[in-house]
Amino acid sequence: MVLDLPKFGVTEVTKNMTDDQRTIRRDYDLGELRRANLELDPKVQFSHWINRAIEEALIDATAMTLATANAAGRPSVRIVLLKHFDERGFAWYTSYHSQKGRELAENPNASLLFHWRELERQVRISGTVTRLSQGDSKAYFESRPRESQYSAAASDQSFVIANRAALEAKVDALLRQGGAPLAMPEHWGGYLLQPSEYEFWQGRTGRLHDRFIYRKTATGWHIDRLQP
Repeated sequence: MVLDLPKFGVTEVTKNMTDDQRTIRRDYDLGELRRANLELDPKVQFSHWINRAIEEALIDATAMTLATANAAGRPSVRIVLLKHFDERGFAWYTSYHSQKGRELAENPNASLLFHWRELERQVRISGTVTRLSQGDSKAYFESRPRESQYSAAASDQSFVIANRAALEAKVDALLRQGGAPLAMPEHWGGYLLQPSEYEFWQGRTGRLHDRFIYRKTATGWHIDRLQP
C-alpha cells in the first residue's frame, strides 16, 4: 500500500506516518489451511505452494529472506534467491566473504522466510547450513549470464568501496582480459540449508490465521497446529 502523504516538514511527516500506520490494516480471506489437506512431507507441501506462486507469475516468487547470526548471536537479514531445492535442502549462491558468509562460518544455524503476499501465505524454514560442493557451485556459476559472472568475480561483497566508479572499474579490468571463459572465483559458491523445522502460514479473517509447524524427529516429521 502506498501512503498518499501531504507535503509537510520532516517532523510533521513522521507524525502523520505514525498515525497512519496505526490504522493501516486489511483482512485475509483468500483461503484456509486444514490439517487434513497437509502433505505428510513438508518438502512436498512446500513444492505445492511455491509452484502455485510461480504459476501465478508472482514477482520474485523464489525470493526468500535469509536470517543469520554471528557467533555472539547478533542477527542480520537480507533477501536472496532460491536457486534449487531437493531432499537435501534449499540452495542459494553468494560470496563466502560476504557478511552472511562470514556469519555462517561462525554460526551455521539460519532461517528462511518465503512471503507470497498475493496468496496471503508465508513459509518459514529453519535448519543448519553447509557449503555446496565445488562441482555444484561451478555448474551453477557457468550457467549464469556473463554479466552476473563478472559482477561476482569483481565484487568483494559487503566490503566498503570508495564509489560506484571504482566498482565498475573492477569489472572493466576483468572484461579487458577477454579470452577464455571466466573461471569461478575461489571466494564464491553455494550454500545449502538442511531443514529441521517448517512453518506454513495462511492468512485468515479476523487475524485468526492458520499455522502449522513440522518438526523433524528420528522417525519422520511431526505436525502441530500453532495458535496465531
